[in-house]
Amino acid sequence: MNFELTISPINEINASIELIVVVNKNLKHDFIQDKKLLKKAGFKAEQDETCLLITKNRLYVGVDSINDENLRVAMAKAIQALSSTKYKTLKVASYLENKDSSSTLRAMVEGLLLGSYAFDTYKTKKSKQPIKDIIISLEEYHAFELDMEACANAIELGQITADATNFTRDIVNTTPDDCYPETLANIAEGLSEDFELECKVLKPKQLRKEKMETLLAVARASRHKPRVIHLSHKPKKPKAIISLVGKGLTYDSGGLSLKPGASMVNMKLDKSGACAVLGIMKAVAEMNLDIEVHGFIGAVENMIGGDAYKPDDVLVAKNGKTIEVRNTDAEGRLVLADVLGYAQQEVEADYIFDFATLTGASVVAVGHYTSSIMGNCDVPKDLVIEAAKASGELATKLDFNKHLRKCLKSNVADISNVSNTPYGGAITAGIFLDSFIDEENKNKWTHIDIAGPAYVEHTWGENPIGGSGAGVRMMIRLLEKLADK
Repeated sequence: MNFELTISPINEINASIELIVVVNKNLKHDFIQDKKLLKKAGFKAEQDETCLLITKNRLYVGVDSINDENLRVAMAKAIQALSSTKYKTLKVASYLENKDSSSTLRAMVEGLLLGSYAFDTYKTKKSKQPIKDIIISLEEYHAFELDMEACANAIELGQITADATNFTRDIVNTTPDDCYPETLANIAEGLSEDFELECKVLKPKQLRKEKMETLLAVARASRHKPRVIHLSHKPKKPKAIISLVGKGLTYDSGGLSLKPGASMVNMKLDKSGACAVLGIMKAVAEMNLDIEVHGFIGAVENMIGGDAYKPDDVLVAKNGKTIEVRNTDAEGRLVLADVLGYAQQEVEADYIFDFATLTGASVVAVGHYTSSIMGNCDVPKDLVIEAAKASGELATKLDFNKHLRKCLKSNVADISNVSNTPYGGAITAGIFLDSFIDEENKNKWTHIDIAGPAYVEHTWGENPIGGSGAGVRMMIRLLEKLADK
C-alpha cells in the first residue's frame, strides 16, 4: 500500500473512491456531499460505522471526535469495508485534533495499514486488498494550514510503525512446525542483513558456557534446539541505552505438567514477546533512532519426552540462584530468568523492558485487551503507560507487594517457579523475574505481560483475529520519546 501526500484540494484529486470522516454525527458539515442519501441509508455516523455509496464512489465513516484513537480504529474499519470491492485508489482529507499536531495523520495511516492486514499463508485462496494507493490531501477538516514536512514525517512514522506491527503479527501467526527457535534466529539474521543491525546467535554449546541451565532444561525434550538471540542498534552518540528482552516459546505443550488439549490450541502465541522484540528492532533500525537498543530473545520449544525436565527438579539459573520446579508449564519465567541475566551481563542499560505472554492470570486480572505492567519503580512503568496511551495500546500497572513475595518460598531451593497460592498469579510471576534482576538494575527494569492482547480469537479495534503485535507500537513510542530528549 503506497501513500502520497499532496497540497491539492480533495476535489481535484483523481482517485477511484473518496473516504470522508463524519465527526460527532455532524452530517451538515461542508465535507458531507450526500446528506439525503446518507439519511436514506440510515447512516447515523456512530463511531466506526461505515456507509459505502457505490453510485457516488464515496465511503463515509463516523468518529465521535477527532483524536488518534478514534481515527486509527475508524480508518481500520473503513479499509476493511472496501476489502471486497474493486476500488484501487483512495483519497482522503486531513483531520487534525489541533493545528499544531499532526499525530492524527500518523494514526490514520496506522489504522489503514493495520486494518488491511490479513494472514493467509496457509490458505489456497489468498485474500487481496484492492486498495493499492492512498492519497492524503493537506486540505484539513477545520481548514487548518498544515506544515507539509511535519505531515510527511507523521505519515512515514505511521507506515514504519504499522509495518513493524504487521511483521510481528505474521511471525506470531506462523505455525510451530514452521517457526521454531532456529527460525526466529534466521529472521533476526535477516533483519541484520536488511538493516544496520548487529546480530549474535548463541547455540546450545555457547548456552552451556554461559550457564543458562534453566533455559536449556526447558528446551531439553524438543527436537528443535534452543537459541538466544542478541540484536543491536548502535548509533555513534546515543542519548540512552535500552535493553528489550522477549520470551520466545515457539510452542508450549506445558511439558510434563501437560496442558489440557483445548489449552494447547494456539500456543504458537507463546512466542509473541520475542516477535514483538523483532518488530521493535525492525522499526528502530528504519527510524534510525538516536538511542542504542539491544533486543534479546530466548527461543525455546517446551515439549514432552524421556529427557523432559520434571516437577521436583532443582535448576541453577545463570545468576546462581536455585529454582525448585513445581510446574513445568511455568516455563517462560525460567527462560527469561537466564536471558535477563545474560542481557544484564552484556549491556549496561538505562532501562530494561521484558515482553512475555507469561500468565493466564494477567488475562483474568485485566482482560484480553490490556497488558499488565510490573516492576519496582514507577518511572519506567509510567513511561510504558504513557507510551501505550499514545500508541493506542492498553496497559495498566499491577503493583508488587511483600505478602505475595512469600508465596514463592521453597523448602529445597532459593525460590519456587510457581506460587503456593492460586491468586495473584500475574504478580507472583513478575516477582519471580525480579529475583533475577541485579540489585543495581532493580529500578531500571519493567516487566510487560502481554498474555491478554497478544493473541485474541476475534477482531477488536484495529486488530484482527490472531496475533495483534502487542507491545510493538507502545515501545516504539517510548523509544521515540527517549530519542527526542
